[in-house]
This record gives sequence, structure tokens and C-alpha cells, in this order.
Amino acid sequence: MNLDDAVRLVLNNKAQDVWNVSPDECVYSAIEIMAEKHVGALMVVHEGKLVGVVSERDYARKVILQGKSSRETQVKEIMTSPAIFVTPEQTVEDSMRVMTEKHIRHLPVVEDGTLVGVVSIGDLVKWMITAQRETISQLHSYITSQYPG
Repeated sequence: MNLDDAVRLVLNNKAQDVWNVSPDECVYSAIEIMAEKHVGALMVVHEGKLVGVVSERDYARKVILQGKSSRETQVKEIMTSPAIFVTPEQTVEDSMRVMTEKHIRHLPVVEDGTLVGVVSIGDLVKWMITAQRETISQLHSYITSQYPG
């Protein structure tokens, strides 16, 4: 595991569930799904294509703080669109850079126009920590090994 690993490897090591919502759904329904699934964002899909991402942050900033009703506001009114995404072959480092530059915590992974997964900042940090632990373990083994002669 390291920073130049493809995001595909991260997806292969996590649950494959990708929760989505229609852009025409009311925000209240989207928030219900997020609460039920214990996620902070949903992919917004229309006719099988990723058209945006809606997050708890979008809800807080674009509904609550603006005094709108979550039952009367549609997802398409508050979602981040166009969706920022990476491909499965892009690296963990590329993904971290995109998330940092765009100030996002959930990153869709799209292959040939099809949504194949989502990585969160937590997924990538976990990947990096595991990679660092492996490196430290290998270095420790190397340093403490017995040398012949």
C-alpha cells in the first residue's frame, strides 16, 4: 500500500455500497437516506449518469442557513454539480490532492461514464496510515535483523 496505488485498490478493500438519490427528490428524503445509511453524502444520479453530489454540508449551508424547507427543496437545487470525480486508475495521491483543492470529503469514482464507487477522505487517510505502518514495520525488521558474519 502506498500513495501511488490506484484508487481501484482502495475500492476493492471497502464496502461496495454506493448510495444515490435522484435530483428531483426532496432534500428531506436525501437526508433520511444519509441518516439511515450512516453516510455524509449521496451521489446524485439521473438516467444512470452521475450528475452531482449532495452532502450534509450542502444541506447545512444551502437549506438550513438560507431558511429553506427541506421538504420543499429539491436535491438538484443544492447539489454540487458538475460532480468532481476520479477514475479507478488515478492514484491515492491524485485523489487526496483533488479532495484538498476542492474542499470535498467524498469523491466519486467513474469509469467509462459509469459510477463504480466512492472514496471518502477517511478511506484515503486509512490507506495512507496502513501504508506507513507497513513501511515502518519493514524498516524495523531490516534494522533489527541479524547480519551474517
